[in-house]
Amino acid sequence: MQELTETAAGRRLLSLDVMRGLIMIFLAGEEAGVYNALNALTTEGSWAHVWVQQLFHHPWNGLRVWDLIQPAFMTMAGSALYISTVQKESRGIGWAQNFRHVLLRCFKLFFLGVAIHCMYRGRLTWELWNVLTQLSVTTIIAYLVIRKGYVYQIAVCVGLLVLTECLYRFTHIPGYDQPFVHGHNFGNYMDLLLMGQINDGGWVAINVIPTAVHTIAGSLAGKLFMEKFSDAEKMKRLLLAAAICLVLGYGLDWLHITPIIKRIATSSFTLASLGWVFITMAFLYWVHDIKHLNKYAWLAIVVGTNAIFMYMFFSTVGYQWLNGFVGIFVKGGLELIAVPENMRNLISALAVVAVEWYICYFLYKKKVFIKL
Repeated sequence: MQELTETAAGRRLLSLDVMRGLIMIFLAGEEAGVYNALNALTTEGSWAHVWVQQLFHHPWNGLRVWDLIQPAFMTMAGSALYISTVQKESRGIGWAQNFRHVLLRCFKLFFLGVAIHCMYRGRLTWELWNVLTQLSVTTIIAYLVIRKGYVYQIAVCVGLLVLTECLYRFTHIPGYDQPFVHGHNFGNYMDLLLMGQINDGGWVAINVIPTAVHTIAGSLAGKLFMEKFSDAEKMKRLLLAAAICLVLGYGLDWLHITPIIKRIATSSFTLASLGWVFITMAFLYWVHDIKHLNKYAWLAIVVGTNAIFMYMFFSTVGYQWLNGFVGIFVKGGLELIAVPENMRNLISALAVVAVEWYICYFLYKKKVFIKL
């Protein structure tokens, strides 16, 4: 995912670099405890509390800002996949040769995703809910159709969403035949077969089927960015696709056909979230690649250039050691000057993110880029 550089016209797509970095910074904030600390500072029922809830996943039927982080990650990865594939083809690396590289990278992603859960549990475990394990599968699906045209790939996306609907609605397995009920849906049944357990939060491993749509759609967005259309035409097409996805996604929910549920990636969620991600991509493209308002873009880019390193670091070393280590000094020092506990927690969490950002900045300055 670090091979995201230039379009066919030779122009660097800073918007995608920035998007990748911002996603990692937001995820680092979660692991550092920034959002929990913010939540503790708000009062139940206040406007501040309502807004802070946008930094947490919706408990079930609904869509919050935080629910868009994974779709954005998957979509951005699809764009990077397409652009890097085109660049390799320009260097004489064919589809089949590159496919071997894609398979190897996906194997590494899958291994790291499983390993992270082992570290969380403190023991060997077989859990497939991590975003890296999901991405390892969706990347392969997206690459298999990456050479096809827009219509073909859109048809594949529609097929994946229809397949998802059918699996949840028409596989009448006793106890797991309630499509949109936590603990009693087809995804839960598949988790029992694959892992022998059901996730307490309602996440399911077969989310790889509908979320492959995000990665394929990202590939199509990358293809659009590579086309020789004007910037205005690219914006128009991307925003039109966003509008269609939003209407379909929210329409399915509002008409009580398929509820928007991020935890099982319903078709309505997949479409609605993709719409918002496309809007985000269009906005960043307008800011960074059309208007060239790039004065502070480097703050995100230094993280994006080592995205996988950043993700692995804050998910392991950061979560298990750095958070507490920084807290010893930051919280301890603030306690000496009588700063309230909730504020100490917030400042300490922000300090952790700052340290992790600086590590990425140091690597960037030294031109050290860790890739899969």
